[in-house]
Amino acid sequence: MSALDRKLLRDLWHIKGVAVAIALVIGAGLAMFVMSLGAVSSLEQTRSAYYERYRFADIFASVKRAPERLARRIEGIPGVKSVDTRIVRQVILDLPGLAEPALGRLVSMPERGRSRLNDLALRRGRGVAPGRPNEVVISEAFAEAHGFVPGARFAAIINGRKRTLQVVGVALSPEYVYTIAPGSLMPDDKRFGVLWMGREALAAAFDLKGAFNDVSLKLLRLAPVAEAVARLDEILRPYGGTGAIERKDQASNWFLSGEIQQLKIVATVLPAIFIAVSVFLLNMTVSRLVETEREQIGLLKSFGYTNRAIGWHYLKLVLLMVGLGILLGFAVGFWLGREVTELYTKFYRFPLLYYQPGLGVFGPGALLCVAAAVLGTLGAVRRAAAMPPAEAMVPPPPPLYRRGILQRLGLSAAFDQPTLMLLRHLARWPVRTALTATGIASAVAVLLSSMHWLDAVEHMIEVQFFQLQHQDLTVTLSEARSDRALRDLAHIPGVLAAEPYRTVRARLRFGHRTRLEAINGVAPQAELAPVRDVDGRLVALPEEGLAVSEKLAELLGAAPGDMVTLEVLEGRRPVRRVRIAATFETYLGTPAYMRRSALNRLMREGPSISGAHLLLDPMREGGVFRELKNTPMVAGTTLRGAAIESFRGTMAETVNIIVLFYVTFASLLAAGVVYNSVRISLSERGRELATLRVLGFSRGEVSYILLGELALVTLVALPLGCLFGYGLAYAMTGLFETELYRIPMHIEPGTYGFSVVVVGLAALASGTLVRRRLDRLDLIAVLKTRE
Repeated sequence: MSALDRKLLRDLWHIKGVAVAIALVIGAGLAMFVMSLGAVSSLEQTRSAYYERYRFADIFASVKRAPERLARRIEGIPGVKSVDTRIVRQVILDLPGLAEPALGRLVSMPERGRSRLNDLALRRGRGVAPGRPNEVVISEAFAEAHGFVPGARFAAIINGRKRTLQVVGVALSPEYVYTIAPGSLMPDDKRFGVLWMGREALAAAFDLKGAFNDVSLKLLRLAPVAEAVARLDEILRPYGGTGAIERKDQASNWFLSGEIQQLKIVATVLPAIFIAVSVFLLNMTVSRLVETEREQIGLLKSFGYTNRAIGWHYLKLVLLMVGLGILLGFAVGFWLGREVTELYTKFYRFPLLYYQPGLGVFGPGALLCVAAAVLGTLGAVRRAAAMPPAEAMVPPPPPLYRRGILQRLGLSAAFDQPTLMLLRHLARWPVRTALTATGIASAVAVLLSSMHWLDAVEHMIEVQFFQLQHQDLTVTLSEARSDRALRDLAHIPGVLAAEPYRTVRARLRFGHRTRLEAINGVAPQAELAPVRDVDGRLVALPEEGLAVSEKLAELLGAAPGDMVTLEVLEGRRPVRRVRIAATFETYLGTPAYMRRSALNRLMREGPSISGAHLLLDPMREGGVFRELKNTPMVAGTTLRGAAIESFRGTMAETVNIIVLFYVTFASLLAAGVVYNSVRISLSERGRELATLRVLGFSRGEVSYILLGELALVTLVALPLGCLFGYGLAYAMTGLFETELYRIPMHIEPGTYGFSVVVVGLAALASGTLVRRRLDRLDLIAVLKTRE
């Protein structure tokens, strides 16, 4: 080991506290990077392997009723590799221990052999057997929510008849990685499940022998997807086709893809803040170390060490601190990435899990940290290398202090001597003071922008489920019916009010852009589920035309006053040019509304409804639920309280845990910045502070001079951090905006207080550590040496 290497180790040991603080900040940023990209890599690899192994389809389409022979025409579409026709129907489930009706999706499966596409991964039990029409295989999440195992039984209303179904197997499907009921925003495994029943049994129950109402297509690798979708729509249109969709728009895959995209955003934004702060810390450390080692640098050069050797010596010091941070970041990031991946498997069901983050995750993170550290400290290293020996041997001139603003205003008499000393020192190094305050403010910003998600989600729940909705239960009918169905629902004992709605599936076209959406027909005087914007203002529905969410208008590239083509995909399939009369802001989905009367006229039908919103008597809810379970025309129900519970439960298991990680990282960031700053300041001013002690200053006064600077900088940084945090939260809400939801920019006052307190406590802890070192200052040793 060379003399310079031994000196390097001694220097590193001398600043071990500072080195650890820098390593922790670098490690925190890299851990976030590895955690996010590791989870992204794992989810993408797992998804790809799962989809391929179980033959997940590329195109999906539903139809009213089509003959089985049509499958041959579909196979003739250019680029189609395989076709799988099925029967899919929604049914009401009567589950033990659940008062309200649950919703089930019945999907046909072969009694013999395996499905050609969207095959099942059996977890327990077996598939259905021929000649046993009441056997079903159920989705794993649904089974776990109710404790169902093979042999369990429950009732279902199938085509108006109540039947007892027997569970013979529990399975997963690539089509339902994210199991969510139609029209829902979050999974509710207690009230929605997927059930696979034998094809022959399901065809007999719904009079679909020799026919199908759902079809999936697998394409050749380079086949044009858009052309295949168009051809499939053309073939299915005479049979009541409701519009084919590509894999990217399939509900389960769409949710999963959105989650992966958001993880990629997290992996770029927040780690960049940590790495930027760590570069600032490294630059400050190396710059101050070079200044305090001027005489040593001069001696080394006088003994023949070249500029390159001196520069490489300090660069190695930087690389050692960065290397420690990289090791910490890799270890913690790998562990957190696995935890986050396992967390996602609670919502995204896979039969297998790949968590093998490779060089594509670790390599870029390490290179980014090293490159940023080298570039950030290059100036200080070059100054050390280029310093002439004669100049280096001379101690730096003492700082030149001038009359400050307090003296010029005659206010210096209002402060005692220690306070004037700390104020003069801060004013003497304005750039250093500003950078320290910026580092602490960054910790506040990261913490505030992370905590903002909790406030935003709670605000979304308040607006969506309490301000915009007042119904207790939403009932969906199996098919559109006359207003007589509304009267039947309203006359159920325990129903206090019933409000109708009509929903049709349609394709909206504007220019070259197309969207498949549900057009909701509501009464203009609706009270249970009125059309309001996020500020609670009532949206006036036009006599003719559409009122659409601003997000939908943006996706179409349209504005109020524009004419869009509305192609209805059910009934008589009318095609009309309709004006967008109004737009409104909403947090969830991309809704489009018309007056129900206008939608009925568009469909060329009489007063018809697709369902109703009900207000219930709390004392008679059980009777209403029992009646609905035995009502053949009811295809599904949504309980507002259950939707809120599901929304909160899902967010609690994801957002809360992620926020906890960020709170920890932000605290490390604050502690690292504060400790680094005050510890280096102590190294620089050790002789000065020891001299004050010899002159008669007490330990408290000396600590006040050093730590008072820290306190003042922190007090300035806290409101600055709140401002930075608001800006960062605002930017993050824009980055995380999706078709499903828009995160509101909403921060509660308590969140500002919490962020300030956490960072303040981190600063206090760092100050306490330095205060203990200051109290043990060896006065004689310090006064003997410049260092």
